[in-house]
Amino acid sequence: MNFSNDYSDGIRGTDDNRIGPVRLTASGLAPAEAVKRAAIICFAFASIVGIYLAYLSSWWVILIGIASIAAAWFYTGGANPYGYKGLGEVSVFIFFGVIATVGSYYVQTLQLSWVAIAASIPMGTLACSLLAINNIRDRAQDLQVSKRTLAVRLGDKNSRRFFVFLLIGAYLFAGLTFKPFALLTLITVPIAVGISREVLNGASGGDLIPLLAKTGKLQLIFAVTFAIGLAL
Repeated sequence: MNFSNDYSDGIRGTDDNRIGPVRLTASGLAPAEAVKRAAIICFAFASIVGIYLAYLSSWWVILIGIASIAAAWFYTGGANPYGYKGLGEVSVFIFFGVIATVGSYYVQTLQLSWVAIAASIPMGTLACSLLAINNIRDRAQDLQVSKRTLAVRLGDKNSRRFFVFLLIGAYLFAGLTFKPFALLTLITVPIAVGISREVLNGASGGDLIPLLAKTGKLQLIFAVTFAIGLAL
C-alpha cells in the first residue's frame, strides 16, 4: 500500500511540500513508473500468498484479498480517491483492524469467534490512530492541495481530540473480549497518556513525527500484551 500511495500522491503533486519522511516519487529518488511497478509486484506477491491461504482455508478468502488490494490502490489512486474525501480512517479500521484480525483467526481455525471480532476493534482503533496523527501533521499542506482528509474536515482541535478518542477506545474495547488478562494492555497506558498530552498541547509539523513513531510503538506493545492476555 505504501508504494501505491507514494506513486499516486507523487504524480498528483500532493507530496511536493511534505513535512514527513521523504517520498520516492515526489523527491525524485525513483521514477514514478518504477514505484508503480514496485506496488504491482507487492500486490502480486500478496495475491500468491492469499491464493495459497484460500486453498488451505476457504476460497472466499480470495474475495477479501481482492477487496483489500482495491482498497489499497484506490485510497489515493484512481480518478476519485476516497482518501481525499476523509474516508481513510474508515478503511484502515476495516482492513487493518477487523479484516486483518478476524481474517488471520479464520484462516488458522476455519471458524469465526466473537472474541476475534471483539479483539479486532482495539487493533482497528490503534491502526486508525497512526493515520490520524499522520493527517494532523499534514493537515495544513493537505488543505492547500484539496486533500480533504478527516483531519482537514474536523479541524485542528477536533482532529486532536479524535486521536485521543481512538487511543481511549482501544482500552475500552479490549474489555469486550471478556478476558480478564486483557487488562495487561493497561501497562501501556503511560505511553498513551504521554502521546495524548503532547498532541492535545498543540505539537505540530515536524514535532509530530516522533509522536507518530511512539504511536507505532504503542500499537506494537499493546498488540503483544493483548495477545498474551488473550492466550492466558
